[in-house]
Amino acid sequence: MTEAEGKNADCALVVFGGAGDLTRRLLLPALLNLAAEGRLPEHFALVGFARTDLDDEAFRERLDTAVKEHGRKDLDPALWAALRPRVRWVRGNFDEPEAYERLAKTLSEVHAGPGSGACDLFYLACPPRFFADVATRLGAAGLAREGDGRSRRLVVEKPLGRDLASARELNQHLLEVFDEHQVFRIDHYLGKETVQNILAFRFANGIFEPIWNRRYVDSVQITVSETLGVEGRGDYYDRAGALRDMVPNHLFQVLTLIAMEPPSSLDAGAVRDEKGKVLRSIPTWSREQVSAMAVRAQYRDGRLASGREAPGYVEEPSIDPASRTETYAALRLKIDSWRWAGVPFYLRTGKRLKARRSEVVVRFRRAPLQLFRDTPVSGLASNQLVLRLQPREGIALRFEVKRPGLEMKLGRVDMDFCYSEYFGQTATTGYETLLRDAMRGDATLFQRADNVEEGWRVVQPVLDAWGAARDDAVATYPAGSQGPNEAEALLAREGRHWNPIE
Repeated sequence: MTEAEGKNADCALVVFGGAGDLTRRLLLPALLNLAAEGRLPEHFALVGFARTDLDDEAFRERLDTAVKEHGRKDLDPALWAALRPRVRWVRGNFDEPEAYERLAKTLSEVHAGPGSGACDLFYLACPPRFFADVATRLGAAGLAREGDGRSRRLVVEKPLGRDLASARELNQHLLEVFDEHQVFRIDHYLGKETVQNILAFRFANGIFEPIWNRRYVDSVQITVSETLGVEGRGDYYDRAGALRDMVPNHLFQVLTLIAMEPPSSLDAGAVRDEKGKVLRSIPTWSREQVSAMAVRAQYRDGRLASGREAPGYVEEPSIDPASRTETYAALRLKIDSWRWAGVPFYLRTGKRLKARRSEVVVRFRRAPLQLFRDTPVSGLASNQLVLRLQPREGIALRFEVKRPGLEMKLGRVDMDFCYSEYFGQTATTGYETLLRDAMRGDATLFQRADNVEEGWRVVQPVLDAWGAARDDAVATYPAGSQGPNEAEALLAREGRHWNPIE
């Protein structure tokens, strides 16, 4: 769908689980941000679907509050006033056939007409156990069929399975009803401007792409650290853990953008083909390799950077005191490709760490010391490129320069670019681009079924090994720290170190 078609089409966004936090905190503000930029389709409707006892007006009143609490403070009230009458509610259980008949009737009412370009977007913001049921019921009600100018798309939030077998089963259920081109597996991490900028940075600059390979790159680190604990998500998190929650989706999406070959175009198929090749190039681990190349740990009580004392993970509400669930995971991966042969990729993610950081560190090989052997220079540091995804989004390049003075002494400096300082700060939720692309049918930033399964294939041996490990196999680290010593040792034995979390 072209930009003009996307703007002028009828479009209904149906949110299953529409009374939940995702709609109020993220989806509605994102829709209003799109409206403020003139990017929302001319005939747009928002339809909530759940068993909550609401009607259209009661749902609108809930969203009135959400606009005040979560919308931009500078938002023009006329935008919500224009959208509000187009908000509808359908009450029903996710497995109730009659509810889908009511949904079909509502959709026929909200669309401006049967003209070309109409789109129904079914967004699964419900618990994952209902994903297959909702898809099946949509199919039975005829709401998955396309034709006569009508597009129908299914947007699926993570988790997309909890292991390889369940991911395959979910894909099979979805693709029995919808075609692959209709399924948009959303990862909100790809909605971040700085994540999308990885493609632009790599392929729009002739400076970096020639050295983006094993000849010049020593190693790559990808870090997603959080200062928060489980924050009321204990029931979910204790069943998932850091590996399931972050690695097969967020971290692997960043990994593929960093490591992929140049696609033939920015077409969705071309980009996703190259991302899939990266995942398929990661070899499957043996049990022995898991113990050598993966670290799991759990935070204990400690002091946060704010000075506040924080309890340990097993002392958090809704957490089993005997839980061995990891709140930190670190992996050393290799990519068996011509470009990356011999280059280690280190991934880490954890809760209750020293600072909130998401970044990619590309560390380059050291220059030879020979030229400086008869000078006070005792060693040369590695140049490094840091892509900061959040917070203070930007890019920093570290290199060596001569210090002022009579002797040859070197100092490290950073050439630092910050998005907000250069382009100004734009308030976004991270969902604006993803929702707009789903409305337009552009799947570039969404995961394809085979890539989802490849991600789970990579981590499955780790899940198996950790599931079978002894109870004392989980390391610990103090809340507010850099993480476990075992993660430092993972790099230290190869003569490397993690970029500090600061």
